[in-house]
Amino acid sequence: MPANTEPIFSLTPVIGAVVISTANTNRDGTGDLGTVITGSTNGTRITRITIQALETTTAGMIRLYIDIGATIHLWKEIAVTAITGSASVAEFVYVISLVGESALVLPSGYILLASTHNAEDFNVIAEGGNY
Repeated sequence: MPANTEPIFSLTPVIGAVVISTANTNRDGTGDLGTVITGSTNGTRITRITIQALETTTAGMIRLYIDIGATIHLWKEIAVTAITGSASVAEFVYVISLVGESALVLPSGYILLASTHNAEDFNVIAEGGNY
């Protein structure tokens, strides 16, 4: 099915998700990286990324990368604060809202990757649509 045109809109809703947990202090795209979502045949528009801790966190970073095929580039770093979750304290959560012109558009085959600085479990969820 061809993509929408004039103006172009996402055709099919999409969600990509990964659990990351292996410590990776590198910023150069090496080490353990989790695949969040890969650009579809006609491209993928990402409008929101949610990072949700699954356990108590210590100060650290979540890093998001874009793999363009030949190289992997650091795209964003999100500072993680130390939080001890309980029945009355929510675990760490961070939402990146990418509306309008701020949307992340992944061309076909480009990959959004994620890593955690500390060995702690996080869900990384990308929401958007395929063209």
